[in-house]
Amino acid sequence: MKEINSFKKGITSGIPICLGYLSVSFAFGIFAVKSGFSVLEAVLISLTNVTSAGQLAGVPIIASGGSLVELAVAQLVINSRYSLMSISLSQKLGKSISMLDRFLISFANTDEVFAVAVSNIGNVGKRYMYGLIIPPIAGWTLGTLLGALAGDILPAVVSSALGIAIYGMFIAIVVPPAKKERSTALCVLLAIVLSCIFYYVPLLKNNIPSGFTIIICSVISSAVMAAVAPLPIEEGKDE
Repeated sequence: MKEINSFKKGITSGIPICLGYLSVSFAFGIFAVKSGFSVLEAVLISLTNVTSAGQLAGVPIIASGGSLVELAVAQLVINSRYSLMSISLSQKLGKSISMLDRFLISFANTDEVFAVAVSNIGNVGKRYMYGLIIPPIAGWTLGTLLGALAGDILPAVVSSALGIAIYGMFIAIVVPPAKKERSTALCVLLAIVLSCIFYYVPLLKNNIPSGFTIIICSVISSAVMAAVAPLPIEEGKDE
C-alpha cells in the first residue's frame, strides 16, 4: 500500500487541530499569568510541552513551590497515555521515518494528532507527519501568547471568565464517554469525591501537596474501577 508522504496534505490535516488549540491555549495563557507566571514563561511552557492536562496540573504545583519529584510524578501519571499512543502510532509510520524523526514526532503526538494520523489508510511518511504536527504546535504556542498578553490587559472579571474555558474543555472531553459507559461515569464520580475529601479534610489538605493529590485521586479511582468494572476485550483485539 502506498505511503502517504505529502507535506502539504499534512499541513492541511493539521490546520483544524491548530484552530482548535488556539482557544484552549488562550485560556491556558490567562491561567498561567494569573498564577504568577510571566508572558514569556507561559509561552515557553506551551512550546516545550504541548500537553493541556499536564500544563494545567503543572502550573499550580510550580506556583505553590512544589518539589520537582511532585511535578515529575504528576506529569508521568497524567501523560502516560502518550506512550501508549506513540507505540500504536509507530505501527503506522512508513520507512521514510528514521529513529530521530520518531523522537521528534512523538514530542507533538497529542490526542488529536494521533487520531488524525491513524485514521489514514496506509502508512504515513516523514513529510506528512512533520506537516501534521507543525500547525498544532504553532497554534498551541500562539494561543498561549495571546492569552497571556490578554491576561495582562483585560479586566479581572473578563480574564477570570475566560480562564475557566480550559476547565470547560476537560468537561467536554469527559462527558461523552461518561454518558456512554457507566463505569467511566463512576470513575469520574469517585475521583471527584476523593478530590473533595483531600480539599475539605484539614489533615489531608494541610499535609499533602496539590500535585500529589491529583496523582492519588487519579491512581485510586482508575485502579478501583479497573478492578470493579474492567472493560471487556473486543473480539479480534486480543490477538
